Amino acid sequence: MLTARSSQTRRTGARALTVLLAAAALAAGPLGPALSAPRPTDSEDLTQVDYRGHSFTVPASWQIVDLKKHPDTCVRFDRHVVYLGRPGNHQNCPARASGRTEALLIQPAPTAPSAVTENPTARTYRATGHRIVVTAAYGYDRTRIQDVLRSAGLPVAAARPDEPAERPAAALLPADATSFRGEGFDACTAPSQSAMDAWRDDSGYGAIGVYIGGLNRACAQQHLTANWVRTQYTRGWRFIPLYVGRQPSSDGGSCGGGCAAITSPVSQGTAAADDAVKQAAALGFGKSTVIYNDLEHYEPGGKVTDQVLAYIDAYTERLHALGYRSGAYGNTSSLVSDLIANRAGITLPDVIHFARWNRVSTTSDASIPSTLWSKHQRIHQYIGDTTETHGGVKISIDRDRLDVG
Repeated sequence: MLTARSSQTRRTGARALTVLLAAAALAAGPLGPALSAPRPTDSEDLTQVDYRGHSFTVPASWQIVDLKKHPDTCVRFDRHVVYLGRPGNHQNCPARASGRTEALLIQPAPTAPSAVTENPTARTYRATGHRIVVTAAYGYDRTRIQDVLRSAGLPVAAARPDEPAERPAAALLPADATSFRGEGFDACTAPSQSAMDAWRDDSGYGAIGVYIGGLNRACAQQHLTANWVRTQYTRGWRFIPLYVGRQPSSDGGSCGGGCAAITSPVSQGTAAADDAVKQAAALGFGKSTVIYNDLEHYEPGGKVTDQVLAYIDAYTERLHALGYRSGAYGNTSSLVSDLIANRAGITLPDVIHFARWNRVSTTSDASIPSTLWSKHQRIHQYIGDTTETHGGVKISIDRDRLDVG
C-alpha cells in the first residue's frame, strides 16, 4: 500500500499540503526544464510518502506518481518526481532526454538488509531495505537526496562505492556486438522484450542504441540488464552503447538547462571512461567494443571548444588504455566540426556517430573528409524525434544508419 500525506513544515505554523497520488500533470504533457531546486529553507513545505512500510519526507512540490495506476509514465531523472512501483513495459518516453536532478524510483523487492551504495560519477544512490529497492538520483543537491533517504531510515551515511565486484560477473558478448552495417535506432529507455521481438519481426532495424550510463542519462533503464542484452544479441540485434556524461553546456541539445557541464575536462573525461567501462562490462560488453560518449549540440568556439576537445581526448585515451574503442556522438556543426578542425592535436574517437537530420540514410557526409573514419567507422543519425509502430508496438526513436566494423 502507498500513501502520500503532508507533514509539518520546518517553521511552526506554516501551511501543510496534501499531495494527491496521481500523475495528471505528467499525463497532460511534458514538464519544463529539469533544474535543481534550491536547498530547503525553514519555511519550505514538505510531505511524507509512505510505501511498503517506509516513509520518505520530500518537498511538497515534487510530483508523486503511482506506476501501477499509470504504467505508461516515462520514468525520468531529469525532473523532481517520486515514482512508486515498477516501471511499465511500454513507457511513453521521448526519443531522447538528457539531464539529472533529484528524483526517486522506489520499487517493490524481496526483503534485503538495509544498505546503500553510491556512484558519484553518475550521481546516483541505490538503496535496499525491507521489501523495497530505491534508485535515487541527484543533480547539484546531493545533500537533499541524502536527507530524503535518511528520512526513511536508509543508512546513507554508511554508503559504499558502487563497485563491479558487488554485481554478478556478466558473461562477455562476442566481439561483434557493436559491429553492424544497416539500419538502427536509439530510444531513451531500452524497450521490453515483447517490444524488441515485435520490432525484430516487423521492422527493418538490426541495431539499437542503448543508454548504458552517465551523469546526464535522464531515462531509467528498467529492462537494461546483462540478460536483456544477451537475449537481444542471440536474436540478431547489435548495439550502439551510449554514455551520457558531462555536456558542453547545461542547455545544449536536449538538455533544456538541466545538464551538468564540463568544468575540469581531463579529469572528468577520464572518470567518464572509467565509469563507462564499468557499466559496459556489467552488461557483458567486453574489450574492443565501442562505447559512444554522447555530447549534445553546442555553439563551438573559444573555451567551450577547448573543454570539449580536452574532455573527449581524455575519454578516448582512457578507453584505449582499458582495451575499449572510443565512439563519440555529436552534431556535424559542433562536435564533428571541432574534431575535424583540431584532429592534429588530439586522439580522435575510433568511430563517429554524427547527427544531421537530413532524412538521408547514408554514412557519407560532405562535411566529413573521406579520409576520416573511413574504414567502417561511422554512424549517421539521419532522423530524430520520430515515432514508429512495428508489430503493434509504438516507440519514439531516432533513426541511424550504421557502418561499423
